[in-house]
Amino acid sequence: MKSFPFRSPWIFAPILLCGLVFSLACDSGKSQGVSAAERPPAPVVVAVVQQRDIPIQINAIGNVEAYQTVQIRSQVNGQIEKIFFKEGQDVRQGQLLFQLDKRPFQADLDRAVGQLKHDQAQAENSRQQAERYNNLEKEGIVSHEQADQLRTQAKADASAVEADKAAVEAARVQLQYTDITAPIDARTGALMINLGNLVKANDTPYLVQLNQVSPIYVTFSVPETALSEIRQYFPARKLTVLAYPKGDSAHAAQGNLSFIDNGVDMTTGMVKLKGAFANRDRRLWPGEFVDAVLQLSVQKNAIVVQTKAIQTGQQGQYVYVVTPKDIAESRPVETSGTYHDLTLVSSGLKAGERVVVNGHLRVAPKGKVLVQSTISGSQDEAGAPTSSGGGL
Repeated sequence: MKSFPFRSPWIFAPILLCGLVFSLACDSGKSQGVSAAERPPAPVVVAVVQQRDIPIQINAIGNVEAYQTVQIRSQVNGQIEKIFFKEGQDVRQGQLLFQLDKRPFQADLDRAVGQLKHDQAQAENSRQQAERYNNLEKEGIVSHEQADQLRTQAKADASAVEADKAAVEAARVQLQYTDITAPIDARTGALMINLGNLVKANDTPYLVQLNQVSPIYVTFSVPETALSEIRQYFPARKLTVLAYPKGDSAHAAQGNLSFIDNGVDMTTGMVKLKGAFANRDRRLWPGEFVDAVLQLSVQKNAIVVQTKAIQTGQQGQYVYVVTPKDIAESRPVETSGTYHDLTLVSSGLKAGERVVVNGHLRVAPKGKVLVQSTISGSQDEAGAPTSSGGGL
């Protein structure tokens, strides 16, 4: 009887494993081939590529500043007797704001006027005496020395009169300082010292601060790299500055660029600019932050597409172009900036083509798509940038 050597079943394990992997690979390949051929169209939203005139802008964060700021202080010592305005009130240039107790200053003025009259009478008497001694000197009745003494006295008394006139004028000015008026058209702030308090000349704190809010300034800073481009247009022509208050991205206050600083900040590499706004509707308020947009020029006939259509891959930026047969084609593009919700395309697209703006994840190159809706253009036809909008 023949005997067969014993063989372990583990010897056949590698062979069975290889066969199983090969079988799964074949099945997977078949299923993938079926999926690619039978995949349903991907639902997408498309936008039409447009050709438009696009403003060339620089965006920045701006700060509103009062056109003029004046801190009202007393120029004399005195007690506040009357206040002629309310906090937060608009006042006109020359309008009376405060009145101090006038009595001490009126007394000083009266005293100076009395001294002036006294010295004028003395000067007139000295003049007449000098003229009389001049005649006597000519007749030889009095000596030359005596006549000189009277003439000198007359000049001294006349000088005293001039000094008295100056004292009267100074006293009158001090009296006028008791009426404190507004030097500009402005809006009053908080009242720092109330009625009845004693104030000192040029003391701290000030009585009230006036801010001129119409017109008004918006200051903002731009990178020094943009300075040469800005100087190409300014001051040869007016450059428009738009200011969007926080929370209101639909309506802009419009002004003009009025100032470029004479140096670049070496620590930040930024240069300060300032725009002037009429601000008749008081939409801009001193101290608030706004989105500032400086409009330089307009790029004619630019090719623009919804920014949502631009995708980024290993080879760079691309878009999915939908053909007339509803086939998605991946196409590389080059961009040159953004404007609101649009991106400027320098190459890769033509006006009128359709691109995918929503549903990218389910789109495959050369795959069918189902167009659910079409966006004809920018969602912001009015041209109002959002607070986070980019600039060229």
